[in-house]
Amino acid sequence: MKKLLTAAAAGAALFTATLVANAHDYKAGDLEIVHPLARATPPGAPVSGGYMTLRNTGGEADRLIGGSADFAGKVEIHEMAMDGDVMKMRQLANGLEIPPGGEVVLKPGGYHVMFMQMKEQLQPETSRKATLVFEKAGEVEVDFSVVTPDKLKMDMQH
Repeated sequence: MKKLLTAAAAGAALFTATLVANAHDYKAGDLEIVHPLARATPPGAPVSGGYMTLRNTGGEADRLIGGSADFAGKVEIHEMAMDGDVMKMRQLANGLEIPPGGEVVLKPGGYHVMFMQMKEQLQPETSRKATLVFEKAGEVEVDFSVVTPDKLKMDMQH
């Protein structure tokens, strides 16, 4: 009986881990990191973008303050916004606040993770590990699915 219960528990744990991996979502404390994507790059491209939805189910704000990735020399949090007729991009020096009970969508043309000083090309239909750093939730390792710009646009609409 004990062996049967142990096997059942192991099977349930494997099933749950598979569901979480397939869902492509991550949880760190009160934060949920939903469906991280990275833009595929042509050979020699110096930058790429990372996109996802960040949900805060807690009662206190948290803040995405940075990150790291083996494939990039630098990882920053950026915002694109219109300044008159000109689209401008800037680093968010204090990071990006995720309000309590709210969510922030990182998407092309808005907030995003900026992978800079790329060390290699990001190929479509692969995944790449990166670490996101939050003020309260700490470091969270996630897999970014690498997608073409067309696929990125379709995925972000859903």
